[in-house]
Amino acid sequence: MGFFIVPIMVRKVIGLLGSPLIDGNTAKLLERALQGVRDAGCDTETVVVANLDFQACMEMMFCKEHDTCIMDDDMQPMYGKFMSMDSLILATPIMTMGIPGKLKSFMDRFQVYFMAKYVRKTPFFSKEQKKMRKGLFICIAGMNIPDVFTGAKRTVQAFFDIIDCQYWDELLINDMDTIQNVSVHPELLDKAYAKGFALGEFLNKT
Repeated sequence: MGFFIVPIMVRKVIGLLGSPLIDGNTAKLLERALQGVRDAGCDTETVVVANLDFQACMEMMFCKEHDTCIMDDDMQPMYGKFMSMDSLILATPIMTMGIPGKLKSFMDRFQVYFMAKYVRKTPFFSKEQKKMRKGLFICIAGMNIPDVFTGAKRTVQAFFDIIDCQYWDELLINDMDTIQNVSVHPELLDKAYAKGFALGEFLNKT
C-alpha cells in the first residue's frame, strides 16, 4: 500500500508599510511583528508603499464591471497578492492627523474590491475565507494628544472592510517625539512581536 503525502498549507501574511521612511520606527515595529508571524510558523511578505509607482484612483469606473483596474501600474500585482494572503499587518505613522497620502492613494485603488463586494455583489472571498482573514493595525504618532489615532483608525477600518479583513487587533504608540527611537525601547518592539506571533498562531489553528 502506498502512502500519500498531504501537503501542509503555510499561511501567508502581508506586511504593508505605509511610512515614507523605509527604515524608520514604523518599519522596525512592522518587521518585529512579521518576525512574530514567522516564528509562529507562517510565511510573510513586505509591501513598501513608498517603493511602488502608481497613480491615485481616477474613478474611471472600469472596475465597476471588471475584476481589475484599467490603470496599468504597480497596483496591478497588488490585487492578486491581497487575494492570496491570509491576513494583513498594516503599519503607518500619523501624518496631519491621518495617514500618509501615498498610503491613502494605495487604499483608494482597491476600488476594485469595493465594486466587486458592494456594487456587483460578487465578493472575491467566501465566508470561510473571511473568517480567517484578519487585520492588525500598527500606528505611531509623534504627539501625545487626545484622538490622535481616530482618523487613521477609521480609514484603516474601512480599508480592512473593503478587502474583507476583520479589524482584529492594534498597536498604537503615541509620543514618539519623546521616544524618538524604538530600537532603544525593546518593550515596544516586544509588543509588536507578541501581536504578530498571536496572529500567526491564530492562522495556524484555523
